[in-house]
Amino acid sequence: MSIILDGKETSSLLRETIKNDALTLKKQGITPGLAVVIVGEDSASKTYVKNKIIACAQCEIKSFEYALPESTTEEELLALIAQLNADPEVHGILVQSPLPKHISENKIVLSILPKKDVDAFHPENVGRIMIGDFHFVPCTPAGVMALLKQYGISAAGKECVIVGRSNIVGKPQAMLLLHENGTVTICHSRTKDLAEVTRRADILVAAVGKANFITADMVKEGAVVIDVGMNWSEDGKRCGDVDFAAVEKKAYAITPVPGGVGPMTITMLMQNTVRAAAL
Repeated sequence: MSIILDGKETSSLLRETIKNDALTLKKQGITPGLAVVIVGEDSASKTYVKNKIIACAQCEIKSFEYALPESTTEEELLALIAQLNADPEVHGILVQSPLPKHISENKIVLSILPKKDVDAFHPENVGRIMIGDFHFVPCTPAGVMALLKQYGISAAGKECVIVGRSNIVGKPQAMLLLHENGTVTICHSRTKDLAEVTRRADILVAAVGKANFITADMVKEGAVVIDVGMNWSEDGKRCGDVDFAAVEKKAYAITPVPGGVGPMTITMLMQNTVRAAAL
């Protein structure tokens, strides 16, 4: 049986540390503050925002919630962000995706001050990740690294394979593993003989967004398997990118879905907010 990398338990432990860091800042007269902006009525986005507000309360972070109608114009949203950029009580700004089609996500990302960009999507923060001089990194890759650290799994000298090249997960995940001295390969839709590459992985990160895409024959015996996917199976159950039941039998360690990387993502958002407040 493989080791189950428990994101819920690890997240709970980390939130205590984050809470203590926030309380230390409060003693210095600084209350970490996170502004969460949602535009429209997307039900999944509403759930994510609710969970983030709950996490703020657990971590002694003041939350500012802005729920805007679908009809909000790009100019109105940019004006709100300018207001939040100037607000000394707001240390982190998060604009929940997806946005309505008439609003440019790229423009919104660029409008957030890099020092308040706790999602770490701004080009300045992306560049800092590249050179290894960063204040915070995208929350999901950061959560993966924290989970590996919690279980004493080092990337140093390991073959690390990432399936997926998104700006949010795949690319920054590669940089973080590289900074930890892993030998990193990024796979994508144009990769030839994907299974041959994934079978080389000591640490395999699946971030492709396809239910049960990674099967047991694609995984090396004794590999560490990190499943970033959040999908729905054909029978209506939440599942990841990895065929958990089959891969668990071969892996040294594996993350479940749900309960693996998911809880870590919001916890890293809390950590980024407290770090932003300390800058």
